[in-house]
Amino acid sequence: MKILVCMKQVPQKDAPLKLNEGGAWIREDVSYEVNEPDAYALEEALRQREKHKGEVVVITSGPARAQQVLREALAKGADRAIHIEEENLAAFDTLGVASLLAKAAEAEKPDLILTGLQSDDLGYGQTGVVMAEQLGMPSATIIMAVEKTDAGIRVKRELEDGWFQNVEMPLPAVLTIQSGINKLRYATLMGIKKAKTKEVKRVTAAELGVTPSPRASIERVYLPQRTKQTQLIEGSAKEAAAKLIEKLRFEARVI
Repeated sequence: MKILVCMKQVPQKDAPLKLNEGGAWIREDVSYEVNEPDAYALEEALRQREKHKGEVVVITSGPARAQQVLREALAKGADRAIHIEEENLAAFDTLGVASLLAKAAEAEKPDLILTGLQSDDLGYGQTGVVMAEQLGMPSATIIMAVEKTDAGIRVKRELEDGWFQNVEMPLPAVLTIQSGINKLRYATLMGIKKAKTKEVKRVTAAELGVTPSPRASIERVYLPQRTKQTQLIEGSAKEAAAKLIEKLRFEARVI
């Protein structure tokens, strides 16, 4: 079974963020890491390969620095990688990025495509399902378990309020993986050494025939403002407790 895993490089969660001159996005000089939901998608792909044999191919789009994502995936056990080189990925909206990935996926003819449920930076949660639509494949989201069957796969979807849905699907298919589906592995020293010899294919957006024509764009990003407010609650302990609960319930709305 050939599994294609779509991965993304995102700013580190604890990186200090500063806006660029236009204020439409953050500056490039921040630290980056693998998108966490995509790491769980990779782990699930590696586990499926261990059970059913086959090949795991990782793919990402972005500037040269995005190769870090691929190298980490190869070190963990992916067989080979595809890098869609695009220095100005911000010019592509979700549809554009999904088009890039779908075009590259067409040539691979995978049995299964896995993506993270959403990205940690934008959080749209749309790339996987848009890819499925463009490729004409069935899709399922918020996946918590994947089981290979004779007819295809059986997946477990997480719903609301502790409910789950079990769905049987034919292959090929596209799944968006929920964080926490499994326990992530670390890259071994041997895996890091082997990663240096594994294939990383490079293609460009122009070669794939996809040009940026965004239908949605970010006009302005605002960083949260930090403020401090102190309120002194007078009265007896019982009276103060009652007032505190009232404020937490109706003003802060946290209980």
